Amino acid sequence: MIKKLFIVSIIGLLFLVTGCASKDETSSGKASTAKSGGKVVVTFWHSMSGEAQKTLDSIVKDYNNSQGKVQVNAEFQGTYEESLPKFFTVGGTKDAPTIIQVQEIGTKAMINSGFIEPIQKFIDEDQYDMSGLEKNIINYYKVDHKFYSMPFNSSTPVMYYNKDAFKKAGLDPNKPPETFEDVEADAKKIVASDKKMKGFALQAYGWLYEELLANQGGLLMNNNNGRTDTPTAVDFDNEKGKSIFEWVKKMSDEGTFANYGTNGDNMVSGFLAGDVAMFLQSSASSRDVIDNAPFDVGVAFLPHPKAEERQGVAIGGASLWMAKGKSDAEQKAAWDFMKYLQTPEVQAKWHVGTGYFAINPAAYKEQTVQDAYKKMPQLQVSVQQLQATKSSYATQGALMDMIPEERKIMETALEDVYNGADVDKTFNNAVKQVNAAIEKSNASRGK
Repeated sequence: MIKKLFIVSIIGLLFLVTGCASKDETSSGKASTAKSGGKVVVTFWHSMSGEAQKTLDSIVKDYNNSQGKVQVNAEFQGTYEESLPKFFTVGGTKDAPTIIQVQEIGTKAMINSGFIEPIQKFIDEDQYDMSGLEKNIINYYKVDHKFYSMPFNSSTPVMYYNKDAFKKAGLDPNKPPETFEDVEADAKKIVASDKKMKGFALQAYGWLYEELLANQGGLLMNNNNGRTDTPTAVDFDNEKGKSIFEWVKKMSDEGTFANYGTNGDNMVSGFLAGDVAMFLQSSASSRDVIDNAPFDVGVAFLPHPKAEERQGVAIGGASLWMAKGKSDAEQKAAWDFMKYLQTPEVQAKWHVGTGYFAINPAAYKEQTVQDAYKKMPQLQVSVQQLQATKSSYATQGALMDMIPEERKIMETALEDVYNGADVDKTFNNAVKQVNAAIEKSNASRGK
């Protein structure tokens, strides 16, 4: 009964966050265990759209043509927030997909659901070596010394900046700001050189808040970010956690901050239009931003407070999960596809085509990647930032099933500060709300 109540609560939470996808956005989503033309059918639910979907479809087509035993059917199921509730409604039934792509913050919810088959089973049976994959990526997905899912599309935030605007402001376009204080100083010079341009923008996005916290070595939750035990309270109720609010409030008061609220698309559009000179966003946006900017785009590491040493970034993106209750043949076929996705050649194609990291670092030596780096050297920055990350509980990222709710709380708090709210009052209220959400989540699981 407790598990059922937990699943219902998670579904309700995720529907509350974003709502359901419309029927015309998705396919029927029914998984098939039948054979098609002698091939075992693997149904793969994903959330990739745009250029990422085109690249993924091409990779799936290549796999299907490379062998005669497995047919992978890739089906778009809307955003991560839309697809996960769908999976929970069909989990454990014949309508469940064989593989589903789930955002990193859904990790704990998937483990607790009882609807998945940990891939550790197949790693052990196949004696598959995961150590060859990017260590700062697999560190996130290894839970209690066990892999439950296969890393796939991983990204971290980076800073994008307008090199032309830097030159106009008398700044070195090849020396981007490294600290919060550097960003503040450069933003002032940019605004002074162009009254129509703001210096810096930060989307009110919970993920970006978590990354700026991790880069300081700050933990989001106690019990080592939920890595050694289920969290019982936040761990960011300190100066590290508050520093992000104080940083943007100072720039807002100085008139150098561009307020785009929670709308990341408007922020990117503002950058491309020359309305703001610097912003933070996922490294997976690199290709789109660089390809569409009418000026020279710089990409830099995530900034940190001057008083804190840079620690690095935690992994964002998603991983691939195996559904429980499928036939041995279907699960083994799905495992074969997962292994195919990790090969250097495939990861090279994925990295260059999307901007996501190559899960297998051997991909960076592929000619496809080397040619892309010569044409677009900015793509290397996110890789360098990831590989310079110091492994710790902070940079491993937090594990908790209510993180989607935590993100919404922090987004509202950030947006309130952007609109003039008091930092101390807003921050303290956010801490209370997240603590209440943690307590409620634990109660739903009988803890």
